[in-house]
Amino acid sequence: MEPPNLPVAIVADAHIGGPGGPAGPLVEQLEGLARGEPGHLILMGDLFHVWVGQRTYETVEIRQVVTALSDLRRAGWRIDYIEGNRDFFIAEGPYAEVFDTVADEVSFQVGDRSYLAIHGDGLNEEDRLYQFWRWLSKSAPSRFFMLHLPGGLAQRLVRVTEGQLSKTNFKHKSRIPREVISRHAVRRLAQGHDVLLLGHFHEAQSWQVGDGEVRLLDAWFNTKRVEWLSAEG
Repeated sequence: MEPPNLPVAIVADAHIGGPGGPAGPLVEQLEGLARGEPGHLILMGDLFHVWVGQRTYETVEIRQVVTALSDLRRAGWRIDYIEGNRDFFIAEGPYAEVFDTVADEVSFQVGDRSYLAIHGDGLNEEDRLYQFWRWLSKSAPSRFFMLHLPGGLAQRLVRVTEGQLSKTNFKHKSRIPREVISRHAVRRLAQGHDVLLLGHFHEAQSWQVGDGEVRLLDAWFNTKRVEWLSAEG
């Protein structure tokens, strides 16, 4: 975990290149962070509308944001990336060096509160169709296939993938599955965390689970702002 007094900034679900629009506004925010005191940035997944972790799939938006993140890290910031449902093989590819960690979850401390941050798309184990698609799309055969496509076909695959992603996990996202999330939170909060922090649902909500809290973050593409966590909560 990070020291409790390190400033923590959060960006969830920017979807640059999709509903988040062009990269310019987010790049300006990252450049602003780099001009301040170093802190801790957590990217909660789905930074781009689709992000495949190979240069073959790189777009202008990806290049702009990755450059800004590299500059931010050189300025002394810690940057953790949590892979979302629109992220593919980031940890195994060249972009991993931009981050301190690329993982499915990140735990950290702010003040006297312990946070566990995850993207949130895989919580509903009853949505078996989505769970299968999630496994298949991030499996070793899929990675091999994506690695060996020529550039033109690779970009076409991204466009097809965007269309398919819009059809997946629909039941899980058409309403906030508070019961599913709360069941998951009971187990994870019992591991010593005070707050379960989620992206993915594109809507800000919070509620108590026992002595802990579930907190959903609004999507950056809705708010166009970096969120901050403080010792006051």
